[in-house]
Amino acid sequence: MNGNDSALVEMRGITKNFGGLRAVDSVDFSIKRGEVVGLLGENGAGKSTLIKILTGIYRPDYGEIRFEGNLVEIRNRADSQRLGIEPLYQDLSLVGTLDAASNVFLGKELTKKRFGFFPVLNLKTMQKEAERILWEQLGIDFKNRWEPVFNLSGGERQAVALARAIYSEAKMVILDEPMASLGVEEVKRTLDIIRKLRENNIAVIVISHNLEHVYSVADRVVVLHRGKKVADTPTKELTPDEVVKLMVFGDRTKEVKAYE
Repeated sequence: MNGNDSALVEMRGITKNFGGLRAVDSVDFSIKRGEVVGLLGENGAGKSTLIKILTGIYRPDYGEIRFEGNLVEIRNRADSQRLGIEPLYQDLSLVGTLDAASNVFLGKELTKKRFGFFPVLNLKTMQKEAERILWEQLGIDFKNRWEPVFNLSGGERQAVALARAIYSEAKMVILDEPMASLGVEEVKRTLDIIRKLRENNIAVIVISHNLEHVYSVADRVVVLHRGKKVADTPTKELTPDEVVKLMVFGDRTKEVKAYE
């Protein structure tokens, strides 16, 4: 793991209720720069709610969030984006009819003056910068750079979305089921990209039900069960079988049948 010893993000005592349901119950969560953390749990365990609080979609009922040591209020998506928190959900929020560079710079397009007056898109510079980010930050030599992204593979689209996050100066990236629906080679590429993000001192939260994938990249796993945190441990100190028991029962000592 790269990065210093202080936490980039600290969530303390986070609690969120929806009517009579306590979705997140006094959860502490932290992550350092250059650290990859697997956030694990069954459906309904509280993972999505915790992440939505971190990204400003929900407000916590109790608890506090510190970013780079400073107490912060994340009231909406714009607040989290200003801090450098970039979530990538399965839909990736790309515009399918635009090429890779146009998606990387979506909403932050580079322009130049034509005839010294009229602003026009600086497509050449955008293309060059997108290629630089994809190669230097993610280790990808993008062959289909001019293709509309709806023609790209799932892994290629994911790389474009990550390049956009990096261009936005992300300090932390949240990947929600990043390997879902990907082939074997694209899964390998995505795992390599996660390692590359770590090398570039970007914190990464990986939400996945595939423990093999998580264990191949994560420094640490945090397990939620019915809204409570039941484990926060380096991967080398907790076996995948123990994680399964924690996910299902909240107790690593219980027996459980093979988990699909």
